[in-house]
Amino acid sequence: MTRTTDGSGPSASPRAAALVGAGIFLSRIAGFARDALMSRLLGVGAVMDVWALAVRIPNVIQVLLGEGTLSASMIPVYAEMLEEGKEEEAGRFAGAALGLVSVAAWGTALLGIFAASPIAELFTALSPDQRLLLASLLRLFFPMVALLAMSAWALAILNSHRRFFVSYVAPVLWNLGIITALVVFGLGLGWARAGRQMDLAVAVAWGALAGGALQLAVQAPFLVPVLRHFRLSLSARVRGVREAVRAFVPIVLARGVVSLGGLVDAALAALLAGGAISALHFAQRLYLLPISLFGLSVAAAELPELSRRRQADATVLAQRVRTGLRRVWLLVIPTAALYLAVGDLIVGTLYQGGDFGPDSTALVYLVLGAYAIGLPASAGSRMLSSAFFALRDTRTPALLSVVRMLLSAAVGVSLMFPLDRYGLGSLRLGAVGLALGASAAAWTEYGLLRRRLGRALQVPHGVGSAYAARVLVSAAVAGGAAWTAKLALGSAYPARRGWAAALVEALGGAPAAVSSAAAAAGTALLFGVVFLAAARATGLDVRPGALRRR
Repeated sequence: MTRTTDGSGPSASPRAAALVGAGIFLSRIAGFARDALMSRLLGVGAVMDVWALAVRIPNVIQVLLGEGTLSASMIPVYAEMLEEGKEEEAGRFAGAALGLVSVAAWGTALLGIFAASPIAELFTALSPDQRLLLASLLRLFFPMVALLAMSAWALAILNSHRRFFVSYVAPVLWNLGIITALVVFGLGLGWARAGRQMDLAVAVAWGALAGGALQLAVQAPFLVPVLRHFRLSLSARVRGVREAVRAFVPIVLARGVVSLGGLVDAALAALLAGGAISALHFAQRLYLLPISLFGLSVAAAELPELSRRRQADATVLAQRVRTGLRRVWLLVIPTAALYLAVGDLIVGTLYQGGDFGPDSTALVYLVLGAYAIGLPASAGSRMLSSAFFALRDTRTPALLSVVRMLLSAAVGVSLMFPLDRYGLGSLRLGAVGLALGASAAAWTEYGLLRRRLGRALQVPHGVGSAYAARVLVSAAVAGGAAWTAKLALGSAYPARRGWAAALVEALGGAPAAVSSAAAAAGTALLFGVVFLAAARATGLDVRPGALRRR
């Protein structure tokens, strides 16, 4: 039986979640550095709209072979083999999985490269120059995503061996490839100042392709020690492959629906005023941060442990799900409140400058606020889906993801056109309607997942109404305090010049970004202090490790 030094048993999960969260945090920091440069060099407009769209289209490979799909289909099978001490069978299974993943990923990538121009022509709402740029980007993004699919295989293997950190920090190198291209071509060679944004976008896509190769390569030294009986093959007869494929199909459907929903949102945003796709892109970067840091980290850490205990009493599984959901909500609900209260300061600090002006900051903040309403549901659904995957039920999350996509599109369409009549300068508010549709659909999916899991376990598994109320009250009090402080210190939306700007001027003047950063830091610090005080007053235990065995 395989043992690691990363911990095992009941106490391993919180530590594993911390390792996953640390890796994701570092990769997200690199991602924010990337987006900060992109926002200043490309802004919210035609070229950034194409970039955001081009990133989504090759997601067909990510849907089939990405991190979530391979983890959900491979880890339950592979981890169970390790738990049973069948290391040789596990090695053969890993080799067959890699062979099949590689053929599928690169076959799809080649088709995407040859079909780039016809795909671009489907987006008739774009200008001819935008469609040409889209085709050029797709020819680079399809092979990039194939590399990321192979990286997802490495993540699934390492997670099963409880080696969590390296696979989640590896995307730092992907971001580094993009950042390098932005610095060299955008700043060093001055392409942004010279108005060569389209050339810059293509150069950055080459950086993304190189970064994908680095992301895969950095995991190789950590894979070698754990793959003792690894044999690369294309055989579907290897034990576990057929079981993984049976689980794979509904997971692909679920992931495909999620990806298709994102592509539908981008296609719908293309029908709105210019800048809508870009606004969704930048808001989603912040929206996905707590989902990845808290929802994904807890779900990823719990999946191997739940899979090892699939045959255990339902009460044991329900307790793990409840503990996981409480960890998620304790961190995600305050984050959502912070976004709603002072998201404009966060957006301004990260993105504003160059071609990204105050109107862009206000629009992205409003989109982020709409997304924040559904944050707890989206993050919680990750944990619930992991429970279904561990129970070898991949059909239920797949079906409910269809419901989520359809509802999101329906609500989004009903809101986006009316809201697009209103605007901030040259930018319109239609993207806010799409984000509101996504939040409504997220809560619907969460409720249905809870109901179906309750039927499967026949024992309570939720966070509990009293616990949820304490978290909500504490977050609301902290959000109110932060909002009040924002109005005093200065805010981007509503536009208000406050003490922070006056203080900066009194000290000799500084760029506007400094006063925005000072206001953001001050309000965020106040939020944290007030939340901890309110949590203590309501009896909410927020000490590190307090939720490990709750």
